Formats: sequence, C-alpha cells, structure tokens
Amino acid sequence: MQFTITQAQLGTRPPVVKPDPKVLQFLGEDGMRNLISSHYDLLRQSNIKGLFPLTDEGFEMAKKHSPDYFNQSRGAPMMAGRHAAFKITPEARLIWLESYIKVLEPLDMPDDLKLSFWNYLDIFSIWMMNTPND
Repeated sequence: MQFTITQAQLGTRPPVVKPDPKVLQFLGEDGMRNLISSHYDLLRQSNIKGLFPLTDEGFEMAKKHSPDYFNQSRGAPMMAGRHAAFKITPEARLIWLESYIKVLEPLDMPDDLKLSFWNYLDIFSIWMMNTPND
C-alpha cells in the first residue's frame, strides 16, 4: 500500500475528511490506544522528541489521548489551538507522518481503512504546522 504525503504550505488549511468510523470499530479503543502508543514510542526516539513531555509519566499521559479517552477527559478536539504552543515545522510534520507509516504498514487492517485513516492524518497534519523550517 502506498502512503502519499501531500505537499503542504504553512498557513493553509485544506478540507479535512474524518476517517471512516469503521477504523475505530475495527481497531476498538484498545487497538487505537496501541496504534497511538506505538506511534509515540517512535516519536520519542525521533528528531522531534523535544515536542513531547520529557518525563516517562508525562509521555505515558500523552499517549492516552485516543478518541474516547480524549473526548471524555479533555473535551472536544481543538487540536490546532492545543498545539499552538509547540513549534511544528514542515520537517516535524514529515517525521510525524513517516512515523505513522511505520506503525500503519504492518497493521492487520484492511487497506481501505488504512487509507481512510492515512488520508485524515495527512491533511490534519497540514493544519498543525505553525512554524517555518529553521
């Protein structure tokens, strides 16, 4: 399966299409938590590890933000606002997306669902960029 990364321009906000609800139905809450946890584990070893909590406790808490947990404990998603304090560059976006590719590729999930989730992540990540590359 091909994961295409859309060319992005800082300050643009293309329309985001939410992933097919069947993604969460397929993975379940635990599967989604495992997916996010695996992604965060890769990020913690990446060149953008400074964007994440430094302590083990803080990092583990950040991993818990799967859909149901996030909505119940943090409220409705307002991701761009919540991430505004962090310098998210186009390079950071690529590292974030490439790390997701590494956890999605081996995932035992139908390709159409992977693609639906990927397409959401790809465009969502454009919204998060708020700083040019240095």
